[in-house]
Amino acid sequence: MLEMLAKFFNFCSKENRNKFYTAVALGVLDALLAAMKIPAAYFAIDAVINAKIEARTFVVVMGLMLVSTVGKMIVNRFSQMLQTEAGYNTCAGKRIEIGEHLRYLPMGYFNDTSLGHITSVTTNTLEQTGDIATRAIIMVLQGTITTMVIGILMFAFDVRIGFITLAGIIVFFLFNRVTNKSVEKVAGEKIAADKDMVGVVLEFIQGIAEIRNYNIISHEGTRLSNAIKRKTKADITAEIAAIPAVGVQMWISKITGVFISGATLYFYLTGTMELTRCITMLFCSFMVFEMLDAAGTYTALLKIIGKGVDLVNEIMAVEQMDINGADIHPDNKDIHLDHVSFAYDNRKIIDDVTLDIKEKTTTAIVGPSGGGKTTLASLLARFWDVKEGSVSLGGKDVRDYSFDSLMENFSFVFQRVYLFEDTIANNIRFGRPEASMEEVYDAAKKACCHDFIMALPDGYETVVGEGGASLSGGEKQRIAIARAIIKNAPIIILDEATANVDPENEKELTQAIENLTKEKTIIMIAHRLKTVRHADQIVVIDKGRIVQKGKHDELMKQEGIYKNFVSGRKKAVSWKIA
Repeated sequence: MLEMLAKFFNFCSKENRNKFYTAVALGVLDALLAAMKIPAAYFAIDAVINAKIEARTFVVVMGLMLVSTVGKMIVNRFSQMLQTEAGYNTCAGKRIEIGEHLRYLPMGYFNDTSLGHITSVTTNTLEQTGDIATRAIIMVLQGTITTMVIGILMFAFDVRIGFITLAGIIVFFLFNRVTNKSVEKVAGEKIAADKDMVGVVLEFIQGIAEIRNYNIISHEGTRLSNAIKRKTKADITAEIAAIPAVGVQMWISKITGVFISGATLYFYLTGTMELTRCITMLFCSFMVFEMLDAAGTYTALLKIIGKGVDLVNEIMAVEQMDINGADIHPDNKDIHLDHVSFAYDNRKIIDDVTLDIKEKTTTAIVGPSGGGKTTLASLLARFWDVKEGSVSLGGKDVRDYSFDSLMENFSFVFQRVYLFEDTIANNIRFGRPEASMEEVYDAAKKACCHDFIMALPDGYETVVGEGGASLSGGEKQRIAIARAIIKNAPIIILDEATANVDPENEKELTQAIENLTKEKTIIMIAHRLKTVRHADQIVVIDKGRIVQKGKHDELMKQEGIYKNFVSGRKKAVSWKIA
C-alpha cells in the first residue's frame, strides 16, 4: 500500500503533491477530531452512571461533540477540495506532458505503437486514475490513521483491549495484502483490454469507408465485438476478484469488533474493568473499524492507480531525440547528406546516401514503392535521426539545431492531409498562429481555396470535421498548401501531394503549388511525370540507395528505372477504350 502511495505521489507535480500532503495532514486532524467522541462518551457515561450530571460536565461533553462534528465538517471540506484538485490536476497535467513529450519522439515510435494505446492512456487510463485518486488515496490514509488514533486511545483506556484491537488491525492488513495481490493479477488484463478496445474502435471508425467498400463489416464487426467482450470480461473478473476479498476484510473487522465487545464484557463481569470503561470500550468496538472498512475497500483500487502510473511512465520513458540544440539561423539553405544510413527494427531503409540539394532548386525523388523515398525526406527534416553519416542544413548538422529552429525552415504538404476540428481560418493559421485574417485571406487566395471557402455557410469560420471529413481531398490539399504558404518556410517538402487529386481540382492544386514554391527549395516525392521532368535534379531511390541522379533529359539517355518509369507513364496515358 505504502509503495503504491509513494509511486503516485512521485508521479504528481510538486504543487499537486503538496496538496495531497496537506490533505493527509488534514486527515490526521480529522482522525483526532473523530477520536474526540470517545472522551466525550466517557465523560457522559461516567456522569450518568455515577449520577454526577452537572452543568460543567454537560458543557464539556457538548463542547467535545460540537468541536468534533463541526471540525470534521470543515476539515473534510478542505481536505476533499485539495485531493480533488490534486487528483484531477495531476492527470490533466500528465496529458499535457505526454503531448509535449510526443512532439519530439522519433516517428518510428508511432509506427510500432498503436494510436489506440496512446489514446487509451491519455483518456481512459488517466481519467480512471484521476477519479480513483481523488477518493482512494485519502480514504485509505484517513481510514488507516483514524483507526490507529482510536486504537491508541483504546490502549490508554485498557491495554488488554488495545492489544486485541492491534491484533485485529494486523490480521486485517495481512489479508489486505493478499487481496491487493489478487487484484494486481487482473488489473493488468483490465487495462490491456481497455487499450485493445479503444484501438479497435478507432480503427473501425477511421476505416469505415474501406470496411463498407470491401464488404468486411461482418469480419471487422466480429473483431470489434470480441474486443468489447474482452473488456467486459476483464471488468467482471476484476470485480469478482475484489468483492469477495473486500467482504472477507469487512468480516475480519466485524469479528474483531465482536471479540472486543466480548472481552470487554468478560473483563467487566470478572471485576477487572469498571462499568464506565466497559461501556466506553463497547462504544469504541463499533467505531474503531468503521473507517478502516472504507480504507480496505479502496486499497484494492490503488493497484489500478499503480498500473495507470506505470503506463504513463512507460510513454514518458521513451527517449526523445536531442532537441536542445542552438537556435541557428543559417545564411543559406543548402542541404547536404553525407553517407547517410538509417535502419528501423534492424531493417536498413536508407543505405549510404550522399546528396546535395542547393538552395532555391527543385529536387524530385522517384523510385519504386518501399524504396525509401519518404524516409529520405523525413531524415532531411529530422523526423528521425540518422544511424550513420550526417544531414546538414546551411553547413550545420541538423542535430545541432534546436528542433523548433530547424522546423522554421521546413513546410510540408503530404498526400494524406489532416485538418483539425476547428475553423478553416484556424486550420490555415497552424502554419503561423499569430497571422492576421488579412494574411489568412492572402494565403488562401494564393492556394486557390478562397472561393470555395467563401461559398461555405460560415466562410472562414466554418468548422471542419475531425480530419477535415467535411471537405473533399482536393479542398483539404489546398488548405494544407495555404497553411504552408502562410508559414513561408524556405524549404518545401511535397510528399505525393497531387497523387490522388481528381481532375476537377488538379488545375487549382497545380496553381496553388506553383504559388507555394516560388523562390523556395523544393523537395518533391512524386509519380507524375509532368511534376518531375522540369526539376533541377531527379534522384532515383531503390532499396534505400541512389541508383540514378540527374536531369530528365540526362536520365532518359540511360537504361534504368527512370526511363522505364517514364515509358510506363507514357503508355498509360496513351491507353484508350475501344
